[in-house]
Amino acid sequence: MTTDSPQWVKSSYSGNGGQCVEAALNLASTGVVPVRDSKQPEGPSLMLAPQAFAGLVQFAKQA
Repeated sequence: MTTDSPQWVKSSYSGNGGQCVEAALNLASTGVVPVRDSKQPEGPSLMLAPQAFAGLVQFAKQA
């Protein structure tokens, strides 16, 4: 567990469509990358291992 605060970022490919996800990449060194819906910042976050997040990014690039 970490005491660092998440620093949420959106992809530079997001645009202004309103359907974006944000990730707190600053926490990857702690073994977790939180991901959330940018429209609901107070909602739940999906906690991914850094390797799983990298796989998700690779998958999204193929779409």
